[in-house]
Amino acid sequence: MYEELAERRPLSGEAVIARPEWRFPAWATLQGDTVDLEPLDPGNHATDLYELSHGPNTSPDLWDYMPYGPFESQAAFTAWLASCATTADPMFFTVRDKRSGRAAGMASYLNIHPQLGSIEIGHIWFAPAIQASTRTTEAIYLMMRYAMTDLRYRRLEWKCNALNAASRRAAKRFGFRYEGTFYNHLIVKGHNRDTAWYSITDEEWPAVEASFEAWLDPSNFDAAGNQHRSLGSFRES
Repeated sequence: MYEELAERRPLSGEAVIARPEWRFPAWATLQGDTVDLEPLDPGNHATDLYELSHGPNTSPDLWDYMPYGPFESQAAFTAWLASCATTADPMFFTVRDKRSGRAAGMASYLNIHPQLGSIEIGHIWFAPAIQASTRTTEAIYLMMRYAMTDLRYRRLEWKCNALNAASRRAAKRFGFRYEGTFYNHLIVKGHNRDTAWYSITDEEWPAVEASFEAWLDPSNFDAAGNQHRSLGSFRES
């Protein structure tokens, strides 16, 4: 039912020297070409985020694999955002679409362990207006690059419900390796959740980073915004 485990060079027993770069992420804006990731601010983001996730042309399916949502009202959603804004782990960011100027999604760092050089990206959702676009790919890349290039973490994690096919495809597309499935891991909204685990290590990151940079280069897109080559093809080459 689930994927084969990825092969990796065994590292157990190797000496590790902690790096000063393994610090807690700064709660600051990550700037990109098509999106910015801004620290979550309910006062500035709540209206856009609610309208673009609960308004016309949206579906409650957006929340199927999230431990929260959909929300019954703007007030309930804003109260939830206010609680998210008070936590350092998870550390929530809002995805600002530069094309429209609107807040159109969320993502976070979580399970942040600077002393181990390990960090996870999660709590990811994008409004239908930007799904399956360059903007969503760049948003994830900005978070990956900050953790692995700027902070030089040694391990970046991605976890999802094992039934969430879209998230599993995204993990593979972004260059994460499947590590295995934790069975009976959680109970979410009254249902069992088996959790699929993925990761990128520091020795794998340079090739993953290069593939993102090549894919995001404007020369990889035609005038209509269609890609010439896929992200995966750059990584394979």
